[in-house]
Amino acid sequence: MTVRAVRLPETADLDRAWRRVGAVLAPTPVLPTALAPDALLKLETFQPTGSFKVRGALAAVAALPPGEAAVTASAGNHGLAMAFAASRTGAEVTVVVSTRASAAKVAKIESYPVTLVRHGTGYEDAEEHALGLPGHFVSPYNDPDVIAGQATLGRELDRQVDGPLTVVVPVGGGGLAAGLSLWARERGDVRIVGVESAASLAVSAAVRAGAVTEVEVGPTIADGLSGNLEPGSVTPELLRGHAELVSVTDAEIHTALRRLFGEHGLVAEGAGACGLAAVLAGKVDVRGRLVVVLSGRNVTVPTYTGALSAAE
Repeated sequence: MTVRAVRLPETADLDRAWRRVGAVLAPTPVLPTALAPDALLKLETFQPTGSFKVRGALAAVAALPPGEAAVTASAGNHGLAMAFAASRTGAEVTVVVSTRASAAKVAKIESYPVTLVRHGTGYEDAEEHALGLPGHFVSPYNDPDVIAGQATLGRELDRQVDGPLTVVVPVGGGGLAAGLSLWARERGDVRIVGVESAASLAVSAAVRAGAVTEVEVGPTIADGLSGNLEPGSVTPELLRGHAELVSVTDAEIHTALRRLFGEHGLVAEGAGACGLAAVLAGKVDVRGRLVVVLSGRNVTVPTYTGALSAAE
């Protein structure tokens, strides 16, 4: 695969994204939780597409040159977010998903006026195919406007929570954690902890190696975090030295999903609950006030009920 030249996002990108995203989305709420003193859950599950990905998609689609089409690859949530953004702007969008993408997410993508393409058996196959299609490629994570859009979550926290903070977020391609790392540098009193699935450790491998390195990817309930990185991705560089990375098992994710449902009546997908899973497993060193981002809720009923009933 050809290595694309992707520039690093800058403060000006964050400022533009804040205006663009804020014009469409209301801030998502924060909910007190007994995880730690004054701890909060940031409910990105309340987004209109059920995931934080809508932030980056809105920022990226708004940045397209007039009349230019967009093409993207997705494990589901980013594709749904791009479809939503297209419906708000009239932009032409093609979304490529693998044949194993979440049925719940694919069904929602199909409800929007986009071109949906199914290709390959994993995210990497879908991404490689999308890169060869005409149009401006919008990566779910390796894109300055997408990263800046995800950083708007932090700008909302500026108005919702006093620091110092430990903010815990799921990590797949690293776009959310990278955006929040840029925001954290503006604040100076925020630590970012990124949480990968133990079955898919592409970002931490790249951070350690100093370059994107292919890793073995196993099955996981956190399907939204699964897959290798695009060669040359900028997210490991943005995270290196600015975010701590830990990982969780599927069993730990199951525990988090049960906790969310039992104590708060909240539904999350596996990827969306990874931050909570890490906290419950004692893998996060909390300094200051804890904020756990619940990043998404798009999960099929059989997968969700199976996770809730899985043996502890």
